[in-house]
Amino acid sequence: MDFIKIRNDLLGKTLVENFNKRFFESYYCSTKEEAKDKALSLIKEGSSVSFGGSMSLSQCGLLDAVKSGNFTVYDRNLAKTPEEREEIMRKAFIADTFLMSANAVSQEGELVNIDGLGNRVSALCFGPKQIIVIVGLNKVAPDLDSAIVRARNVASPINTQRFNLDTPCTKKGACYDCKASDCICAQIVITRICRPKGRIKVIFCGEDLGF
Repeated sequence: MDFIKIRNDLLGKTLVENFNKRFFESYYCSTKEEAKDKALSLIKEGSSVSFGGSMSLSQCGLLDAVKSGNFTVYDRNLAKTPEEREEIMRKAFIADTFLMSANAVSQEGELVNIDGLGNRVSALCFGPKQIIVIVGLNKVAPDLDSAIVRARNVASPINTQRFNLDTPCTKKGACYDCKASDCICAQIVITRICRPKGRIKVIFCGEDLGF
């Protein structure tokens, strides 16, 4: 028997129940492929889509599927100048759907996200009509406090290393609550209730995604 799958499927069911109690619209998919297909089923053909920087979206194939699909895509990575990049990032706020992952989630039903510029978390809080969050079970923490610790001590150092930023966590691998100019922990957002009901769709995946 695949005891890891059994455990993950049970945890996935628990997460869906707990997030739905907080008015998120939640789903559990055993595989990356299923998570990608579920996300696509929630996006209306011909609608506009944007996304934050996310390894999870790439790893499950959702970004490629959206870019090759029948959607208007606002992709900041196609910008030729810093000014154009900022303009595309602002268009994310008027997109029909914004795609992202989370830095951590609590088993109790809360999302934890950390941002440098704040474009991703501000879209999450208010703007696009629909938010779709894809989360691997590797990002699940038992409670809110441990979810924040995970976001700051696991996700943030890896992201600063990925972007080669000049922060203590880049050099030492853990959070030092810094005030560096490159700090990506400028905005820490806890989403504990979804308002309006169902605007934020959370798709939990039974495989590891992102970090």
